[in-house]
Amino acid sequence: MSIYVGNLDYSVTSEDLTEVFAEYGTVKRVHLPTDRETGRMRGFGFVEMGTEDEEASAISELNGAEWMGRELKVNQARPREDRAKSGGGRRNNRF
Repeated sequence: MSIYVGNLDYSVTSEDLTEVFAEYGTVKRVHLPTDRETGRMRGFGFVEMGTEDEEASAISELNGAEWMGRELKVNQARPREDRAKSGGGRRNNRF
């Protein structure tokens, strides 16, 4: 399982997230996606922890918590959608 962490400040680092989540168990991995064009963080990330119990505890405690002036959105990460099935991201098929 992986944890989705949303509404992050753009200045957050992997070390910052590791420090917060370490209070709930062993942090195995932190991933902060960046924009391909600008290299800027996209405002969300993913955290993997040692056990599912640790992840459940972190989700329960941190979802809705205020951190760095923002209300965190923390939940179980969903699998990435297959882009071919979703129409390639195009919302208006008239063109």
